[in-house]
Amino acid sequence: MNKTQEQLEQETKKWLDRLEERIERRDSSVEQMENVLAYRDDTYHFLDEKDFIRAWEAVIYAWGILETLERLGKFETE
Repeated sequence: MNKTQEQLEQETKKWLDRLEERIERRDSSVEQMENVLAYRDDTYHFLDEKDFIRAWEAVIYAWGILETLERLGKFETE
């Protein structure tokens, strides 16, 4: 594994951990949360396959959908 791959793997895992923490506080029955969870699962799959570019893309998509849902007020306020 080269240095770029190592950095991409580390960044992906960092953001995946943050995503997991954020998901814990969210209602998984909210419409479109299934997409967040699917992209999260894809991230794990691609990390296992050592496909770091697709893993990074998947975690970023999950974040984008989650943040959009939050900004649209789809979750109860904490």
